Amino acid sequence: MSLENIYGIVSSSLTSQSIRLNAVASNIANASTAASSPDAVFKALKPVFRTVYDEVLTEGGGTAPVAKVEVDSVIRQASEAVRQYEPAHPLADDTGYVYYPSISVIEEMADMLSASRSFQTSMEVMTTAKQLQQRMLSLGA
Repeated sequence: MSLENIYGIVSSSLTSQSIRLNAVASNIANASTAASSPDAVFKALKPVFRTVYDEVLTEGGGTAPVAKVEVDSVIRQASEAVRQYEPAHPLADDTGYVYYPSISVIEEMADMLSASRSFQTSMEVMTTAKQLQQRMLSLGA
């Protein structure tokens, strides 16, 4: 397996973590948005990842397994809306209730940190692969 394969693997990780970070940003941005009914409440977005297995040719003519990651789908989390009595709110229903998403900003922040660390780690892998390629080129010079 050559170092070029690493770039494809890292690219799949960076793309997946970017989608994860976008979902977290959407969830945090909408965590306190009110709605007039439980059906109209924002539902948290959660990416579903899947492993994509492949084989690459080796220098000896054989094959070696590699595994990439990709986002299979982004689902809307099925959670109950939080009902609050706010009769003066412009979105209050006939009984004076307003509905909010059931999103924990603390959990979203933890997910953001995890995605950020995964992104940083993938960048480190790419940097290391690039350094190895440069060292190999300098040996041949």
